[in-house]
Amino acid sequence: MSTESRLNKLFQTSPIIPCDCLSRFVIMSDCHRGVGNWGDNFLKNRSIYAAALAYYYQKDYTYIELGDGDELWENRDMAEIVSTHSDIFELLSYFYREQRLYMLYGNHDLVKKKQKLLRCCDKYYCESQCCYLPLMPGLCVHESLILKNRISGQSIFLVHGHQGDLLNDTLWRFSRFLVRYIWRPLELFALKDPTSAAKNNTKKNAVEQRLSAWSAKHSQMLVAGHTHRPSFPEHGASCYFNCGSCVHPYCITALEICNDKISLVKWSEQPDCCRKLYIGREVLASANIPGEK
Repeated sequence: MSTESRLNKLFQTSPIIPCDCLSRFVIMSDCHRGVGNWGDNFLKNRSIYAAALAYYYQKDYTYIELGDGDELWENRDMAEIVSTHSDIFELLSYFYREQRLYMLYGNHDLVKKKQKLLRCCDKYYCESQCCYLPLMPGLCVHESLILKNRISGQSIFLVHGHQGDLLNDTLWRFSRFLVRYIWRPLELFALKDPTSAAKNNTKKNAVEQRLSAWSAKHSQMLVAGHTHRPSFPEHGASCYFNCGSCVHPYCITALEICNDKISLVKWSEQPDCCRKLYIGREVLASANIPGEK
């Protein structure tokens, strides 16, 4: 099925999240949380991510994860990922308890659409209290969502972005096999994974062109991840946005929606005037949400 057909179908069936000018959302994608080994790409930015989550929780944002939050092509056991990054999942649970968390699945964690896989998120083992505590019981992961303004009716369509990609959508099981048993070991020798849109510029461009074309054709604001490449359109271009990823070298990127504005931000370690490192937030681009005054 083509990207056009997949997105059309999803747009008609997506759960709708009502919002207004007072709503605050932060959108991240492609954390690729692993099991703490040499292949865990999340580890290098883990502290940055934790600091960003704490900031958004304190500022009353709703957190939306656009897929590939957990690396389930290279790893089989979701429970091991939760155990390895239990402190991160505990932070996420704060959002969940206040109904401020929504998660989508991408190609690397597509198996999350099976509800039984998410049972490991019901509780976690707290080392400090030596007992199991509730985490995110009943967590439901979607393929897509729509943010819809109660007043203006303006909508924002959220997807991971792999939809319609032959290797990452239709043939995702074959691609998972290649990644798990062939390309991941060979990555040690700097051989790029040809199935990955994040590591292949030709695939990145093709995916982004399809998403941008859909957005332009339907005059619909579209936010995705998948390619790991942040995108913030210029005035007059199609309304395709990409929040980037949490596995950039030395930084993570995100999209913020606040006061009817959308902003692309970067979180990274930065030195202060005394040469001490701190984790800072930098706004890279900002504009009114298309269609809003």
